[in-house]
Amino acid sequence: MSDHDTEDHVEDIALEPLPLDAWHRERGARMVPFAGYEMPIQYEGIVAEHNWTRESAGLFDVSHMGQLVLSGPGLDEAVEAVLPIDLSTLKLGQQRYSLLLDEEGGVLDDLMVSRWPEALYLVVNGATKWDDMGTLREALPDDITMNYLDDRALLALQGPKAVDALARHTTGECPLSALTFMKFGRFRIAGHDVTIARAGYTGEDGFEISLPAEAAAEVAEVLCAEPEVKPIGLGARDSLRLEAGLPLYGHDLSPETSPIEAGLTFGINKRRRTEGGYPGADRINREIAEGTARKWVGLKLEGRLPAREGAEVFAGSEKIGTVTSGGFSPTLQAPIAMAYVATEHAAIGTPLEVEVRGKRLAATVSPTPFVPHRYFRGS
Repeated sequence: MSDHDTEDHVEDIALEPLPLDAWHRERGARMVPFAGYEMPIQYEGIVAEHNWTRESAGLFDVSHMGQLVLSGPGLDEAVEAVLPIDLSTLKLGQQRYSLLLDEEGGVLDDLMVSRWPEALYLVVNGATKWDDMGTLREALPDDITMNYLDDRALLALQGPKAVDALARHTTGECPLSALTFMKFGRFRIAGHDVTIARAGYTGEDGFEISLPAEAAAEVAEVLCAEPEVKPIGLGARDSLRLEAGLPLYGHDLSPETSPIEAGLTFGINKRRRTEGGYPGADRINREIAEGTARKWVGLKLEGRLPAREGAEVFAGSEKIGTVTSGGFSPTLQAPIAMAYVATEHAAIGTPLEVEVRGKRLAATVSPTPFVPHRYFRGS
């Protein structure tokens, strides 16, 4: 799952505290405005937190995300009219990536959809959740109920040792080890009922834990008492997802981009590509069949200077694209970026240049993810 940094647009609105606000401050977190909330960007340092998550386990507070539950008669049919998802293949205990699109096929948000008993559970981006709820409410029939779970927090425990730390504190309907990537179950931690999905936004194995807001501090404390676990801020979350080649809504995705340009064709489930019946289907199917004028690609840059969002990409003297996300990779010890470029320059290995601080830096179109994913799909 992704988010849109609204730091430049929150000066005139009151920022909401997270359920763990005091907990973060007690641990020395540097708090910044993000998606209408005050959120921790770092504790001991972005690079140290990034590396800890890659090697051990990091606890992220993502309670700003929107947790929604949809229920009612004809639920699957109603939701399929809004999202390009095939709900006939989404079984109880499974979750799937999907997209909220406008009528022109532009991306309004990316989100996760899970099959609960007689309901669907959605996790949407924090900065777009109010707009998403408005879009869904307008598009869904009146007999579909939408509940915003504003009394719940969301924690993400990510990294290769996350399963060991979390398993010491969970009991539930199945062993934690039975969950594979994109599966979820009901569990208890420290006496609290929680829902745990094996998923995340770092490219590492990990879990997302939905729990009552009043239990968040106790559960966070229990987990961070384990030697493998440290609290991790938004800075490392961003560098981890960049290395994992995952899009960030509001930067790599927007109403000006289509999922096909962004390489998210997998988010348009196979049956829906044939049947259509969702917003923007005509454009989506045309682009699947005919291709697009531009593509979202990975870039590796020479030297040490990172390219940031908005940097222009060139092939010779011709501007052929724009960077949407970029930074210095702690794992690779090199600058990496993602950009939309003209399709004729999008092949892996194509030499390009990126303009940074008035200088042209050599870059090469690279496969993504830059760092291989380590999701747990089973033994």
